[in-house]
Amino acid sequence: MNRLVASALIATTLVASTVAARPRSSETERNRAIVSAFAEQFYGRRDVAGAFEKFVVADYIQHNPGIPDGRAAAIAALAQKFATPGARFDVKRIIVDGDLAVIHLHGRTDPASPGGAVADIYRLKDGKIVEHWDVIQPMPTTARNPHPMF
Repeated sequence: MNRLVASALIATTLVASTVAARPRSSETERNRAIVSAFAEQFYGRRDVAGAFEKFVVADYIQHNPGIPDGRAAAIAALAQKFATPGARFDVKRIIVDGDLAVIHLHGRTDPASPGGAVADIYRLKDGKIVEHWDVIQPMPTTARNPHPMF
């Protein structure tokens, strides 16, 4: 009888953990599709206004100290930079886990400059981007190791 109870408890625990994992997995999959579409429109086509109007909430929280909060402020700060002839934003990887996403890219607003490695971190809620952080590392002219930035 004790083995039966133990087996039932183990089975219940396994089912509960599987069920609990499904919403996170489906949330991750849903947000991966949203962030991938956002990245293609924003970084790939450089359609700043269109990407932000479609994928970002109006009261977007911005952690970059050089840009005020809000979707309109982000568009105003980024549209000209992304419209610069020769600017390139090459997405290297997109990582999504639940409501958080990271887009790792090589950004250059001037084709003559080496640009920088950027990690844009986004938080999503109800299918929209609600918050942003970024980490920017200038591309070095020399390195102390043979590993590329990407």
